[in-house]
Amino acid sequence: MPDNAEKEPEKQLLHLVFGGELNDLQSVEFDNLDELDIVGVFPNYASAYDAWKGAAQRSVDNAHMRYFIVHMHRLLDPDVQAEDS
Repeated sequence: MPDNAEKEPEKQLLHLVFGGELNDLQSVEFDNLDELDIVGVFPNYASAYDAWKGAAQRSVDNAHMRYFIVHMHRLLDPDVQAEDS
């Protein structure tokens, strides 16, 4: 592809990164929903993963703290096959 060719814009695949302290490490039930850490909403998996990794590393001293990536684009439009995991 020539250097001056326009790239097709990357498809927006929204991902939510959030975390909180779990009641029990064997479940995904949070100790206090009022204290959930909403890291943010990201336009693709790669940027969400970077944010997740940073948040998880900052909370490494708390064994009950867990962060998650939610594939919001799959919830918003479940009929569309996504290219990411």
